[in-house]
Parts: sequence; C-alpha cells; structure tokens
Amino acid sequence: MNIKREVYISVDVETSGPIPGEFSMLTIGACDAYQPEVAFECSIKPTTLNADPEALAVTGLSLAELARDGLAPEEAMRKFGEWVATVVGEDGTPVFVGFNAPFDWSFVNYYFWRYAGSNPFGFSALDIKSLYMGAKKSTWKDTRSSNMKQVLGAGSHGTHDALEDARFQAELFRLILAS
Repeated sequence: MNIKREVYISVDVETSGPIPGEFSMLTIGACDAYQPEVAFECSIKPTTLNADPEALAVTGLSLAELARDGLAPEEAMRKFGEWVATVVGEDGTPVFVGFNAPFDWSFVNYYFWRYAGSNPFGFSALDIKSLYMGAKKSTWKDTRSSNMKQVLGAGSHGTHDALEDARFQAELFRLILAS
C-alpha cells in the first residue's frame, strides 16, 4: 500500500460574483500551509463581463485591466497545476485548504476542469471554518475570520488580496491544529 504524504495548500480566489460559469475567477493566491513563502499568484482574464459591483468594490479589481493584463484561463490553470505538482512532488497529494472552502473550491474546480481537463485537488476541500467550529466547539457565527484572529492570536489578517488571504488562512489553519 502506497500512502502519500498530505500537502496542505491554502487557496484563496477573488471573483466577479457568486458562482463559476456565470461570473469570472479574477485572481488566485495559494501557498503551502506550512511554508507560506512557497507561493503562487496570478491574475486571470475575465471569461464574462458579468460582475457583481460589490464583489469588484471589495477587491478593487478592474475587469478592463484584467482583460488587458491577466493570463488566459488556460494558461493560468496550467501554471497553477504545475505549481501544485512541484510543491507536492511525486510522494505527496495536495489537500485544498480554504476559508469558506466551498466558495473558493467551486471556482478552482470549475476552472481546472473547464480549462485544464482535471483538478489536482480531486473532488474535496478542507474548510477552515468547519475545522474551527469542530475544534473549538463554536457556533457558526463565531467562525468569522475576525473572531478566529482574536481567539487564536493570529498576526496577519485578510485583505482581499488573494495571496495575502491565502497566507492568512494558512496561519489560521496552523493555529487551529496547534490549539
């Protein structure tokens, strides 16, 4: 039996709206949860002009600028997949870690399948909010990142920059497991 080591990869995305296909994934930030300096980030050309104004306001991203400067989705997902493979190596398996993982994973999964033909993370993700709720026996309301930051004593915080948020999530993940 060949058991591969698990490599926890914190992933955050910024999008133009609530669901993949109808809205675009605009940026990806990812890092090894235990080595956050080992990181990936990219901006992606929008696949649609559909946008929730609030989503764009929160991120400060511009569809026009991304259309000009972002990577084509095929290239972005190829590069992200190559980065994941490099971080994981031949003896590891990637585990997608996210804060509100269902949201981020839905976009990453859709884009990997649509533009790269497969998803290196498989069909599941580890949700930090759920992990915290179980570890701390908290209510769902108490799984807000601001509450976790205070309770766990995290030094960083979320900014709506995908890579910075991936690193913040990785810190929360490590602190929950250590508590």
